[in-house]
Amino acid sequence: MEKLQEILKEEKYKKIKFKITKTQHLLIKAKINGVKGNFILDTGASNSCIGFESIELFQVDAQDSKTKASGAGATGMLTQISAKNKLQLGTWKTKVDLVIFDLSHVNDALIQYKSKSIHGIIGADILLKGKGIIDYYNHYLYLQ
Repeated sequence: MEKLQEILKEEKYKKIKFKITKTQHLLIKAKINGVKGNFILDTGASNSCIGFESIELFQVDAQDSKTKASGAGATGMLTQISAKNKLQLGTWKTKVDLVIFDLSHVNDALIQYKSKSIHGIIGADILLKGKGIIDYYNHYLYLQ
């Protein structure tokens, strides 16, 4: 594994630590528009998103969207969208469009298992943009 870390460092990848929750989710800290939050790293989520209750916290400009969200047992959820937000994971930075929708069902499930509630989800859009590599064993996400 140390060899992998060395190769990725040479290739200018940034290393970001994550934790595994009691529910087996990957919990990662991120900043949106300079504000820290807790996020689930979700390879199955097509877009990164935050919950409606985090709009003010992250100072995002929410616009209505015609798109309906689905996932984690819920479908047809109303969404909003916020364009060109600053996202930072460790020292890796980018601009991101965020989908905003009701995450209360996710947080309710996490709280039932005494896990931390989350502000949002880091999805495949970021993993693709950053050429993401997940080291599950050592609990690191690498982004270029």
